[in-house]
Amino acid sequence: MNKMMRVRVALIAILACVGFMAGAADAGSAATAAGVQAKAKLAKNLAGLNGPFDLAGERKPEVCYFIQETQFIHLGFDGKRTGIETYTVKVKGVPAALSGTGGEEYTVREFSVRTGEGPAETIPALAGWSYVFSVGASGMDEKGQVFGIPHAKFENLTTSRGKKLSTVESYPVYNSFIDFHAFCDVFARPTAAGGIQDLKEIGQSIRHAAAFTEPPVNLGKGIKEGSVFRNGDVRLVFKGIGLVDGAACAVVGFDSGESTLKMIMPMTADKDIVTVGGSEYLGDIYIDLATRWVRKVTLDEFVVTETRLPSMGQGAAGPGQKIQAYTVRHLLTRMVSREEFEK
Repeated sequence: MNKMMRVRVALIAILACVGFMAGAADAGSAATAAGVQAKAKLAKNLAGLNGPFDLAGERKPEVCYFIQETQFIHLGFDGKRTGIETYTVKVKGVPAALSGTGGEEYTVREFSVRTGEGPAETIPALAGWSYVFSVGASGMDEKGQVFGIPHAKFENLTTSRGKKLSTVESYPVYNSFIDFHAFCDVFARPTAAGGIQDLKEIGQSIRHAAAFTEPPVNLGKGIKEGSVFRNGDVRLVFKGIGLVDGAACAVVGFDSGESTLKMIMPMTADKDIVTVGGSEYLGDIYIDLATRWVRKVTLDEFVVTETRLPSMGQGAAGPGQKIQAYTVRHLLTRMVSREEFEK
């Protein structure tokens, strides 16, 4: 499989969060699962662990710094690794009460891309870029852009080594911001129905508003209308209390359930590449009980796809080559000190 085709197939691994985003905010209702365990008999000094907890409180108005790393690992069906890409972004968040912009403002310090064991390449056009995060009833702005993040910013990107990124190659860069807000905001903040606000006790599990939604996947010119991601039985579970950098945090697990997808990409004026497959992503969100900011996110996603290439050549008809792929995605988001952020 050539490099460009592998990148096209790898895009499937990042569609889950975009589909989740566009569907969750617009979901009308979601049933709360009967996942509350019987209250434990605890010693007096641990009685507070019985709850109830409020995980959906207002966040402390303070500037926060984050580093997020995402790895795409491509595996053959013989179990051997065939490739890896790593995307790292440093972003500063300023809450609405301090930003003066009317919303939460985020500023990128640096974005880097690394292929295999090669050197990391930064993307100069994103350094210093600021945007205001917003999520309406549909999760999209008036232009159909998820979270109001402008698609145009990710056109014609060039790395620090002079490599021009195609639309397909730029998409994982764009999606890093979608991932960040998906887990730090949509999962970790209250929704209209079936959200973090419903988790009151350790051991409780709820069905999230995004469960079983089938939103279109809006990926600009590189992905055609008719591309969709169907969420599975998306669940959140209050796993317990843990420590991150000395701060007490609620540990909230998430699981997308068995999800399916269809992706249509133009190859020529009259021929398309069609990918179908299945995905499941799961992980943990660590919410600071004192500030309500997310201190850490971990994610693992497993994606199996079949990409169907059209027949090529004059007068060619019928199905062309089929390519099966297995991609594993690992994500780690960390709240860091200003000193580490500015290194």
